[in-house]
Amino acid sequence: MNEQEPLEHRLVQQLQTAVARELNRESQRREAQGESELSRADEQQLAITLIDRLVGEYLQRELQAGGDVPVDRRLDERLAGAVYAAMFGAGELQELLDDERVENIDINGCDEVWVTYAGETVPVRHRPLAPTDDDLVAIVQAQAAHAGINARPWTPVTPQLDLRLADGSRLSAIMTAGERPSVSIRRNRYPQMFLPKLVEMGTVDERLAQFLQAAVQSRMNIMVGGATNAGKTTLLRSLINVIEPHERVITIEKALELGLRRHPQLHPNVVEWEMVLPDAEGRGGVSMAQLVQRSLRQNPSRVIVGEVLGEEIVVMLNAMSQGNDGSLSTIHARSSVAVLDRIASYAAQAENLSFEVTHSLIVGAIDFVVFIRQNPDLGGLRTVTEVLEVSGFDGERVVSAPVFVANDVDGRATRSDFAITDPRRKRLESAGYTDHGFFGGL
Repeated sequence: MNEQEPLEHRLVQQLQTAVARELNRESQRREAQGESELSRADEQQLAITLIDRLVGEYLQRELQAGGDVPVDRRLDERLAGAVYAAMFGAGELQELLDDERVENIDINGCDEVWVTYAGETVPVRHRPLAPTDDDLVAIVQAQAAHAGINARPWTPVTPQLDLRLADGSRLSAIMTAGERPSVSIRRNRYPQMFLPKLVEMGTVDERLAQFLQAAVQSRMNIMVGGATNAGKTTLLRSLINVIEPHERVITIEKALELGLRRHPQLHPNVVEWEMVLPDAEGRGGVSMAQLVQRSLRQNPSRVIVGEVLGEEIVVMLNAMSQGNDGSLSTIHARSSVAVLDRIASYAAQAENLSFEVTHSLIVGAIDFVVFIRQNPDLGGLRTVTEVLEVSGFDGERVVSAPVFVANDVDGRATRSDFAITDPRRKRLESAGYTDHGFFGGL
């Protein structure tokens, strides 16, 4: 076996089972003798000792039996590392997840692995992570069983999988839709983002940053729209970090990605929820809509939906229009106007609402739409290009006014000639923003 060949998953599983058996025996012994349980750190240290011993014994048996196992310390270390990763990490994926340079991992079957590194746009072919597609499926299934808050099945009956790995990376996988299983992993280091930093990066100018800060502080309901990889979540993080530390924040996501609880110095009172999938028979589970509904009974100062995906929009719009101000969310859309159309479509599909009712919900709930995209005029830099104020319904569609529009020079959003409606203007002024200057300070 050379370093480019994947380890046999069945062998790693066998050694993992043997180590777990030894750990269980030690736990039973300590219980019988009235000793305290091992701490997590001590259990991991004992596991390392057991793994080294059992891997060494396995290799020795193979050598004595004339097996095709080279006397190579690197194989010893690699096999031991794989067993440890299977028990306490992400299995064969852990090697790539430990590499801080790795941004994205795309797996098109066990032997076709592509890695994109930070600062690079062209992915690089990596060695196979599993000897067979079945082994690849088993590796991902093991993560699905233990990662995140809720176990998530990945089988032919439930062929789609979305989950958060222990390090915060976001895994998306599908089987049976193609000839081979497909897995994609996007790194998530839970980076913090603030409006002054977005100004420094060129995502927004200072005037727009001041407006956004005042909009959050004055508890406007804001929907951030954009295409895939446009920077919606980064912008959402910067808006969240305007929220005062004393406020109770509830976040709702399909798979946890925002990671507010990792930064308690910014938001000490945070509840994070993720959707719970039903089992293979369709039993149980908690939908996004149910989580949004439940959040309203948990005394929130703010409800943040990481990304609106469907039926939860109706509950969210109702909550916004009934006094739960200051909500923030993102939605996938190709233009700022398409954001409103997408929301209307989700609302209509969810509860078979009429055209007039869906648009009335939007008008009564959402204050501003902020649209962000990768700007081709600036080499793909993610920039906010437009901010719409939702101002009414004309009988055919939602009326909106572009209060910030893309300028003719570089496409960044700049203040337009449209006046902000009086009620919202007064709320913004109470938070320190006026079109004649800002006295709140970023």
